[in-house]
Amino acid sequence: MATTGTLKELTKSGTFTPQRTLSSTSQLTAPSIQRFSGMAELLTPPASLDDLDINQGMVIDIILRLTYNEGEVSATHAEEVVKLPYKLIDDILAWMQQEHMLEVAKAVGSLGRRGYVYSLTDGGRNRAKEAFERTQYVGPAPVPLEKYTKSVLAQATIEKLDRHQVQQALSHLILPQNFDRKIGPAVNAGSSLFLYGPPGNGKTTISEAIAKMLGGGEPIWIPYAITVGGAIIQIYDSLIHKFSTDERGGADNRWGLFQRPGVMVGGELTMEHLDLRYEPVAKFYEAPLQLKANGGMFLIDDFGRQQISPTQLLNRWIVPLETRIDFLRLNSGMTFQIPFKQLLVFSTNLDPDDLVDGAFLRRIQIKVGVFGPDEKMFYRIFENQAQALGFPTVDRESFLYFLNEWYRKTGKPLQSVHPRDILKAVKVLCEYAGEPLHMTPALIEEACQGYFVKAKSGQIL
Repeated sequence: MATTGTLKELTKSGTFTPQRTLSSTSQLTAPSIQRFSGMAELLTPPASLDDLDINQGMVIDIILRLTYNEGEVSATHAEEVVKLPYKLIDDILAWMQQEHMLEVAKAVGSLGRRGYVYSLTDGGRNRAKEAFERTQYVGPAPVPLEKYTKSVLAQATIEKLDRHQVQQALSHLILPQNFDRKIGPAVNAGSSLFLYGPPGNGKTTISEAIAKMLGGGEPIWIPYAITVGGAIIQIYDSLIHKFSTDERGGADNRWGLFQRPGVMVGGELTMEHLDLRYEPVAKFYEAPLQLKANGGMFLIDDFGRQQISPTQLLNRWIVPLETRIDFLRLNSGMTFQIPFKQLLVFSTNLDPDDLVDGAFLRRIQIKVGVFGPDEKMFYRIFENQAQALGFPTVDRESFLYFLNEWYRKTGKPLQSVHPRDILKAVKVLCEYAGEPLHMTPALIEEACQGYFVKAKSGQIL
């Protein structure tokens, strides 16, 4: 028998009457909430069962599975896991006790009901097994899809960055003059960007800087999980969503306050990563990458080297890029839409002519070429990396040897990444020899011999 949430019926019978507390947005005054219009209403925690925005049976099922897994559970622990207010959790536990699903195993200290520790009755264990047949999900209670959609749209309106802010965000990189004028508009538009150019010149590093720029670096609210059509979709991913230290201000604990997400994928990307992933044993869904990236950046690095063809990948993005809406499908056949509100960045070392057609490129608002530095920039990068690695001085003779012997004479193009990698190798050589950190032409030569590869054609790779 499924748990369907009949607490209100029990209330009417007079045997159990939870105290009603009025919800209010007046206490949600933290800047992290107020900076986005409409978020205070979405983040108001439910003060009573009547305010709960999901089926009560879904919460009961989570508590049943939690108690079955752990043997015993207190109201405080259930509050921590399910992330609903204590008063609401306590009302549900009291109802479950009335319905002989739970019994008080012991009382800890003199905390009153907060000190009660519950265990399952025989009937409760049977109900828990039924709950496990529906899904094995144990975690924060989900938020309705409608609320999630409103939150993404509310937080998609980000503060525009001025030129000084963009220049500051890129100041740790040695880039061509006025490069910020190419990147800044893409960040403010928040739609799509195509980075192209030879490898080793900072496309990925530039993308990481862009991710930190979004929204002026201000955090956003993301629910741990959402529900649609009776299914639970887990959004939170510890590898992607990093908690912010900003004040929460009494917001609903089902929502986490995170730095704007930056999802970065490379050759491992498959079409399965872009659709709901259903775990047949756990029986709940994991959100696709583009849903996890909402409000932030989704970088497809090494575009063209994925396990799927560029054509397949681009066809998947045609509609979202045009409409800013994506469509997902549950195993039940139910299709629903989600906002597609992220900066989508394609980064490739390959010739764009070999990857995409004009129709797709027209849908990407801004294209930026990232090419190798000139000799002046190359020296600045060399100098910057030497300082970062702790070299006491930059030996100009060593740099000129590096430039002449390995680039001018061989015809090898300059790449921004080479000074860092060669100087790291020099540092390792000094440490191995037990010598103070320094650079000489001989050390540069030894480092280059171990770093570069000479092909049969004579080309230095």
